[in-house]
Amino acid sequence: MRTRLLALALAVACACGFGISPSAFAVGMQPADAVKAQVSVEGVDVSSDEAAATIEEAPFAIDGFERANTGSNRDIEGAYRGYAYYIGKKNDTLMYLSAGNAVVVYVDADAAKQASFSIDSKDDIALLQSMIVALDTVNSHGNAPISDQAQWYFTSSKENELGGVRYLFDQVYGDRAYDVIVGADGTDVTDEGNPLYTRPSFACFANIVPSSEATIVVAPTQMEAFGAFMSTLDWSPLLITLKTTLTAIVFIFVLGLACAYLCLHVSSRVRDVLDTLFTIPMVLPPTVCGFLLLLLLGSNTAIGRFFIDIGFPLIFSWPATVIAAVVVAFPLMYRNAIGAFENLDGNLLDAARTLGWSEARIFFRIMLPLSWSSIAAGTVLAFARALGEFGATLFLAGNYLGITRTIPIAIYFEWMNGNTDVAIFWTIILVLFSFVVIAFINLWSRRTTRYRKGAIEQ
Repeated sequence: MRTRLLALALAVACACGFGISPSAFAVGMQPADAVKAQVSVEGVDVSSDEAAATIEEAPFAIDGFERANTGSNRDIEGAYRGYAYYIGKKNDTLMYLSAGNAVVVYVDADAAKQASFSIDSKDDIALLQSMIVALDTVNSHGNAPISDQAQWYFTSSKENELGGVRYLFDQVYGDRAYDVIVGADGTDVTDEGNPLYTRPSFACFANIVPSSEATIVVAPTQMEAFGAFMSTLDWSPLLITLKTTLTAIVFIFVLGLACAYLCLHVSSRVRDVLDTLFTIPMVLPPTVCGFLLLLLLGSNTAIGRFFIDIGFPLIFSWPATVIAAVVVAFPLMYRNAIGAFENLDGNLLDAARTLGWSEARIFFRIMLPLSWSSIAAGTVLAFARALGEFGATLFLAGNYLGITRTIPIAIYFEWMNGNTDVAIFWTIILVLFSFVVIAFINLWSRRTTRYRKGAIEQ
């Protein structure tokens, strides 16, 4: 995949000065500013899987590219080693650490020889730098790429020192290998109080190989890419969302009508208290609702322990997604229902009672049919609200793939994991659902208005 955007980013990066004198870097480290004018800004072919890059005139290539945006500052094997990036494998032959304005690139000498790369060649370094920038740009995924003010250094040594800061590559502690940034005196350079303070940005791991061995995956056509995307997409968030919402709307419908009917038959003081309790989830942030539900139904509460003992845990399970949706969406149903009931003609209801009708018959034969327009609108709005519930669900049910991961939760975590395409797809699905809901309400309201106007005119 040849891209002029990558070339432009590279041109900007390479056009900036790297004013470091030769005395500022360790022995064996090649400064990139000596070759910046020769860096190629055209002709970098990047694999569609973002793992490899080649240049036609280069005998070497980069393959197996991976980027780690965060490391760890904890002790390793009982001692402080520095700010460390876990490599995950021990055969990487091309690695670099970005910290502050420095980019220190390590190239394994044996691998470089096999790939016909010379660290003493300004032309080879320029070509390699082009590939690195191209791959780093496409792998940043919203994180900061290599700074256009970066000062580059190339080395074949695993242990390097620059301005009192050590850049260590492929350091084995126990049975694991790490790339490490640490003070020359062993201190933590991420401590702002340290005179050697340096902010680590990211680390990248790859292999330098002969160009013939690099695997360049050709970008598929749009239809092929769409087909592959749909075939590999996990559809469980959609199934869980529909299952949760359809179950929740049954409880919301019944409870909303029951609570609205109850408030009509209690004293005004009791009604004020109940109305506040029934409506407050609509004004509280969903995360607050989820936290309160967790306090009420958690494993440390009597209610939570009871359900755990009978083998039906409420939290961090699928029923928890239903509970969260019911609590958050219930007020919409309740407010629409009670508003519709309050607007009914009281004389009509009293007339039915004088004819001997029971309260149940009055409710189902008069109140419900006459209020159906508002009740239907409240039901649809509650359905849409339950469909998009995120905060309370995440608090109470968590994020368990195939169990509690609904579409809103999937959008958040897919985006956090860099799967932007999946997040966009689920966003489109929710937008379409919302469009259908709003269109339904508008059509229903227009139909009801025409019906009432016709009845008045007759």
